[in-house]
Amino acid sequence: MPDATLIVRALLVPKAAASMLIMLRLGAKESTSVGSTMTIFSRAAATITFLLGVCLVPSASAEESKATASQPSSRPNIIIFLCDDMGWADIGCYGSEIPTPNIDSLAKGGVRFTQFYNTARCSPTRASLMTGLYPHQAGMGHLDGTVHKGTQGTQGKLRDDCVTMAEVLDGAGYFTAMTGKWHLGQQHGTPPWKRGFDHELNSPFGGIYFPSQKARPNLFLNGKNYQKDDSIFGDDWYSVDLWTDWGLKFADEAIDSKQPFFLYVAQCAPHFPLMAPEKTIEKYRGKYMVGWDKLREERHQRQIEMGLVDPAWPLSARPDEVSAWDKLSDDQKKRFDDMMSIYAAMIDRIDSNVGKLVKHLEDKGVLDNTLILFLSDNGGNAESGPQGRYEGDHPGDPDSVVFLGQSWATLANTPFRRYKHFTHEGGISTPLIAHWPQGIPADRNGKLEKQPGHVVDLMATVCEVTGAKYPAEFKGHKIQPTEGISIVPAFSGKPLDRKSPIYFAHEGNRGIREGKWKLVMKYKGAWELYDIEADRTEQHDFSKEKPDLAKKLADEWDAWAARSDVDPWTGPARDNAGGVPKGSKEEGSEE
Repeated sequence: MPDATLIVRALLVPKAAASMLIMLRLGAKESTSVGSTMTIFSRAAATITFLLGVCLVPSASAEESKATASQPSSRPNIIIFLCDDMGWADIGCYGSEIPTPNIDSLAKGGVRFTQFYNTARCSPTRASLMTGLYPHQAGMGHLDGTVHKGTQGTQGKLRDDCVTMAEVLDGAGYFTAMTGKWHLGQQHGTPPWKRGFDHELNSPFGGIYFPSQKARPNLFLNGKNYQKDDSIFGDDWYSVDLWTDWGLKFADEAIDSKQPFFLYVAQCAPHFPLMAPEKTIEKYRGKYMVGWDKLREERHQRQIEMGLVDPAWPLSARPDEVSAWDKLSDDQKKRFDDMMSIYAAMIDRIDSNVGKLVKHLEDKGVLDNTLILFLSDNGGNAESGPQGRYEGDHPGDPDSVVFLGQSWATLANTPFRRYKHFTHEGGISTPLIAHWPQGIPADRNGKLEKQPGHVVDLMATVCEVTGAKYPAEFKGHKIQPTEGISIVPAFSGKPLDRKSPIYFAHEGNRGIREGKWKLVMKYKGAWELYDIEADRTEQHDFSKEKPDLAKKLADEWDAWAARSDVDPWTGPARDNAGGVPKGSKEEGSEE
């Protein structure tokens, strides 16, 4: 296959692009290398066709594209490491008792954001992160298994009038790769290889941990369908390791070709079904017999000591559905201890893979100029209720079914209220660690950044640090303007230029954050109004004391929803754990 640098060269020299296209057509054939299992022609020729169009049309945008692609290789590499269903308080540098030394090291050498938000759910967060739009604007108002016919906002796939971060960076000469959970409409025609990624090892959905697992039989390597127990992946693997290992293989290809790279590592962990290698689970058995009540208090105290939370914010009350730990029988405590041990083991393996990734980049000499962003797609998951699920002869192995449940998810989201699905702080708050030795001032290492941010901001952020241009048109489609702002100023402790509120909408749950005020609703309840600066755990509702402010924010949310294709939610209201009430139909079966 022609060297990747020739493709960038082709962008600058139309004659070279034409020669390249001819060469690709003559030499196209299938390859089973890590770099390409698609035809050379189908991938590279399409790229060159696009580049020819850019080069030969004399316009301002074409000149800007040339300038962007010709920037030196000193442009930073970008790695986004996304966890699945990990709560705000589940890693050491955000208060957890689970040892995460490698993640903590990233935080020590970078910046931790204390008020960063996701969208409360898997597919919608991925859509906002990838596109810089709110979920419904990208067509992903719900999971990609959900299609509301006749709507723009819930199409179960990425819309044509949005671009992904991979498409933007690919056009700027970046090597683009992803591994892990896609969950953005592969079954509906928008797989990663059609949305800007040149290299990928992915699952259409998630929940894959071992090759012997019965569910989710397929993986896709560079667009080609493989059984997940295929020998190309090795005889035995744990997917947290697999996604990282293949991501590093792809990164090595970019390094060898002297291209800056964008690597998106979308982990499945610690999403249900909870599974981990037995030797890792063993490290934690017995450590959770102390129970969730004491552990919540300990996490909260560490968060106060770290400066993550204000001591004036009270720890949210244990929900009525969750039992006091001391009232459980010994057998119940042992069951819950084992469930949490499996979950902790998954966080442990995430951490060890962060360490592996960092060491590899360091060994390759590229760590200093790599921006790593570490975050989670939603708050801790309580879906299976206070008892969770604990099924199988050996819970945690490939044949078992284990869900964390509401009792332990309350610990995961310390000190906040509610969980995944909901737009209260427990459902939408994510850790965000930004690590970039060459781009973040050394005097900011280990600092906390308290300005609010949202995954919708990451597109603008990446465009700023790479010099890539967010397009007004792409592949013949007019592209919606990005909704987010760059958070790069916050890397240096400077104020962010946020002129619009931050919005939330999922399954009828909704919210708006404007300055210190947040208006939030659990579908089908009433609006609640909180002063987040004074009360981030959402204890004192001002909606009756400040009705004019509540109405103003509600009107702003309504106007945003109307312009952002937020179609009315017709599904059921979730119970307090995020589950579907008995007799109601679940929307979006694949997570």
